[in-house]
Amino acid sequence: MRGRIKVKFTTEKTVAVVRSRVALQQQVRAWKAAGETVGFVPTMGALHAGHISLVEKAKEFATRTVVSIFVNPTQFAPGEDFETYPRREDEDLALLMSAGCDAVYLPTVAEMYPDGSATDVRVNGMSDLLDGIYRPHFFYGVATVVARLFLHAQPDVAVFGEKDYQQLQIIRRMVHDLGFPIEIIGGETKRDADGLAQSSRNLYLSKEERQTAGAMFAALHRAAMRLSRGSIPSDVLEESRSFLLTAGFRSVDYVALVDPGTLQALPADSPLPEGTKARLLGAAWLGRTRLIDNVSVKR
Repeated sequence: MRGRIKVKFTTEKTVAVVRSRVALQQQVRAWKAAGETVGFVPTMGALHAGHISLVEKAKEFATRTVVSIFVNPTQFAPGEDFETYPRREDEDLALLMSAGCDAVYLPTVAEMYPDGSATDVRVNGMSDLLDGIYRPHFFYGVATVVARLFLHAQPDVAVFGEKDYQQLQIIRRMVHDLGFPIEIIGGETKRDADGLAQSSRNLYLSKEERQTAGAMFAALHRAAMRLSRGSIPSDVLEESRSFLLTAGFRSVDYVALVDPGTLQALPADSPLPEGTKARLLGAAWLGRTRLIDNVSVKR
């Protein structure tokens, strides 16, 4: 099968490595003809335990699991870390083989964006909030590449981490609006012992910065507890920003309390009404590394 090879590791198991859309679709069609279902986990590689937890989640909902590894150029602005983003294909393949992944899709830029490609996908409104204010290009690139990956992989279910909560909600909206026949599942954030959400960009942190980085989760967790007990949101959000700066973060892009579905900001001048569910999101710079995180809130 063109574009599809078998990569052998130290055990007798193998994982299919697919580098073309045609080869991937041939494999997926064969699985579905045999009555199997397909779970999909899109990634940019530099995999860690958080990614593997998403693979395990996909295996709960489908009989076959496909993971894509593609560092998507359209979600990076000029001056961002596209060229230096960590790439480690061999290590990633070994992890996915150990996790029982059935196929890994490794497309080229030309495979994802053929010459003359002029079609983008935009989820307006939600993409322009929170991270979209600071990275206005980002979610348009994400929606475009995920839509294309969905068409290539044709999965029954797809799993996205809750750590990137805004992205998860945007993908859910895109799938709803465009009618993709795909169930979107959120995977729980995987954390280190100090609460830091696992992320490929954590590799950028120096030893000293890594010791500080747990303050992100600490700030959001404390804020969520206060909000659940009736504290005024504006006071809590300001305290969280101050906490991060005092801990050693060089700047805070935002700490925001939003509706978990629409991502619209909730009123900050009075306590959350009893029974309200909300989401608390934060983004801040520690050295040259931008950390994001979020936690759920219920009054």
